[in-house]
Amino acid sequence: MSMPTPFQNQIRTALKDTSLQEALDANAERRQNAFRQAYATLPESFEVMRQRAHAVRAATIANLDHHLDTFITNAQDNGIIVHSAADASQALKIVLQIANQAKARLIVKSKTMVGEEIHINNALEADGFQVVETDLGEYIVQLRGEPPAHIITPAVHLSRAQVGQTFHEKLNLPLTDDVSTLTAAARQVLRQAFLDADIGISGVNFGVAQSGALCLLTNEGNGRMVTTLPKVHIALMGIERLAPTFDDLALMLALLPRSATGQKLTVYVSLIHGPRQSGEIDGPIERHLVLLDNGRQAMRDSWLEEMLYCIRCGACLNACPVFRELGGHAYVGVSGQHTPYPGPMGSVVSPGLFGISEFGNLARATSLCGACKEACPVDIDLPKLLLRVRTTGAASEHKGQSLPKDGKHTSLVPRGLNLGLRLFTWVARSEGRFFAAQRLAGALSRIIAPNSEWMHLPGFTGWGYGRDFPRPATRPFRARFDSGPELPSQSPEEPSLSPIHSSPKEPLKDNEKPSQNMNELVKIFAKELIDLGGEISYTQDKRLAEDILALLETRGIHVIQAWEEANLPDGLAEGLRKGGIEVQPEPRPDIEIGLTGALAGIAESGTLVIPGGEGRPLSASLMPETHIAVLRAEDVYASLVEALRIKEITQSSNTVLISGPSRTADIEMTLTIGVHGPRQVHVFITGTEFS
Repeated sequence: MSMPTPFQNQIRTALKDTSLQEALDANAERRQNAFRQAYATLPESFEVMRQRAHAVRAATIANLDHHLDTFITNAQDNGIIVHSAADASQALKIVLQIANQAKARLIVKSKTMVGEEIHINNALEADGFQVVETDLGEYIVQLRGEPPAHIITPAVHLSRAQVGQTFHEKLNLPLTDDVSTLTAAARQVLRQAFLDADIGISGVNFGVAQSGALCLLTNEGNGRMVTTLPKVHIALMGIERLAPTFDDLALMLALLPRSATGQKLTVYVSLIHGPRQSGEIDGPIERHLVLLDNGRQAMRDSWLEEMLYCIRCGACLNACPVFRELGGHAYVGVSGQHTPYPGPMGSVVSPGLFGISEFGNLARATSLCGACKEACPVDIDLPKLLLRVRTTGAASEHKGQSLPKDGKHTSLVPRGLNLGLRLFTWVARSEGRFFAAQRLAGALSRIIAPNSEWMHLPGFTGWGYGRDFPRPATRPFRARFDSGPELPSQSPEEPSLSPIHSSPKEPLKDNEKPSQNMNELVKIFAKELIDLGGEISYTQDKRLAEDILALLETRGIHVIQAWEEANLPDGLAEGLRKGGIEVQPEPRPDIEIGLTGALAGIAESGTLVIPGGEGRPLSASLMPETHIAVLRAEDVYASLVEALRIKEITQSSNTVLISGPSRTADIEMTLTIGVHGPRQVHVFITGTEFS
C-alpha cells in the first residue's frame, strides 16, 4: 500500500480537528446568511448582474494589453512610480530596492494576496526589515507563525479562546476570550506601528484604467493607514486586476463586498490617484506600484484563461462543501508546499500560476457539485476548469503553461481509473448493458452491505477515508417509480419565470445628477447609515456651528482635527473657535474628534465620499475615535455609479468612500465596531428645508 501524500495527511488532520470543524461550520453558516441578505438588496437580480460582470471581466482579459497600457500611462501621469515584474523574484527585488533606498526599518502591511503569493514577508525579514501585518486576522496568524487559512478571513480556523491564548503569550495580555478586548489590544499595538512605520505595503483590488486609480477595499481601516501615514507606499497588483472604467468599477463594487462579507459596500473604498501633492499634510511622498505577471500572461494563453476573471471575493470557498471540511491550510502541493490560494478558485489558480506538477492534485479536492459556480459573482465555470486541471497536463511543466489552448496535453488520469472510465463509457452507451450492470452492482452491494444504504469503500480507493458510497439500486428509476404528470408547457402569453433583465439606462455625463426627490434620497441615505451604526443630525447652515458645539460640549471636547477653514462651510471654523474649540489640521494621537466636509453622499449604501487634497487631511476621517462629517442635502446621489462620475474624484490624490464606523469580524465572525478607524461616524446634513 502506498504512503499517503502530504495532501492526504493534511486532509486527515483537518477532519480530526473538532475545533477547526466547528469554526468552519460557523463561518460558512453566517457567511451564507449574510450573502442571501446582501444579494436581496441588489438593484437587479444577482444572475443578471453577475452575467454583466462576467462580460466585463471577459472583455477586460481579452483586451488586457490595451487596458494595461492605458492604466500604466494614466498612473504614471498621476505621479505613481510603476514597476513591472515578470515573476516573484523580480517583484521581491523591486520591493527590496525601494525599501533599502528609503532606509526603512519598520514596514506595515495591509492584506495582499499578491504579497502572500510572492512570500514578501520572508524576503523582507531575511533582509533585516521588521514587517507587521495590520489586518486583524493576518496579525493573529503572523503572531502564530501560520499562513492565512482563508483569502478573506485569515484566522477563520481559530476560536476566540485560541486567539486569546496567542495574545496572552505574544502580547502579555491577561488571558481572555472577550473579542472586544482582544480587538482593542491589537488596535493599541498596531496604532503605534502605523505611526512609526517607514513604508506601507498594500494590495490593489482593482486598477481603474480610465484614470490610473488604485482601488483598495478594507473594513478595519488598516488599508487606509498604510496608504496614508508612512512616507512611502508600495502597492502590489496582479496585472489582471483591472476595471476599464469607473462604471465597470461600480459594477464590481456592487458584487465583491456582498460576495466577500455580505455588505453592500466595504467600510472604506480608497481611490488613490497619486502621492501627496503640494499643500497636503498627509499621504506618502512616494507611491510605487508593482505590477506582477508571475504566470498570468501564460495563463491567459491557456485553457484556464477564464480563471483570470476572478475578483478574489472568496465566495466559492464558503460555498464549497470540501473547503468547509478542510479549511485553507489543508491545500498543499505534492511536496507539501502550501498555496496562498485554497478552495475551488485556488485549485485552479495554483496549478495555473505555480505549476500543475506541484498543485494539480488540488483539483481532486472537490465534489464538482457546482456550488462554487453558483456563488461566483462573475460566473466563472469553476467545475469546468477543475475538470481541465484534473484530466490534462502539459508536456511542458513551466509555470502558467500547463494547459495550452492548442490542445497538446498528456493525461494525468491513472491507468486504472482511465480503464474504468472507458469501461463505464462502454456500458453506459447501451441501455441493455447499463440495466444489466445496474442489477449486478445492486446485487453485489447487498452482499457487501446487507443492512445499510451506504457502502464503506477500502482506503486504497481514495474514497475510503471520510466518504461513503451510496448502495446502487437493483432496478432502474423508471421501474421503481411511476412517472409524475407531465407539467404543462408555458404558453407564449405567460410571463417568463427567469429574472427580469432591465436594460441599462442611458449613461450619465460627468457630474450629471439624475432628477430625484432630494428629501427622499436624504431619507434613504440616513436610514442606510444608521443601519451601519452611524448617527445623523439635521441642521441649517446658519446653526451648524452651534449644533456641532453642543455635541462637542456633551463629550467634553476642546480640541479637534479638522479640514482647513476654506474647505468647510462658511463660518463653521470661526464659530467653533468662538465657542472655545481649538481647530487644527495636523493629526495628534490625543485628538478624539475629526471634522471634515463631504463631496457627496450615496443613498443606496449610506456612504460618504471624502476627498483628500490641499487643506483636506484624510487623517481627520481616519485617526480620531469619532468622525464628524458635514454633508449638504443637495449632494446626496442615488447610487455608487452616479457618485463615481464626479470629476473631483479623479482630481484628488486620494478619495475615500466611507460606509459607517470601522469594523471587523475576524475572530469567530463576531462583529466588533472600531478597529483602526473611528468607532463613531456622525453626519450633519445641512439644508434650508431643515427647520
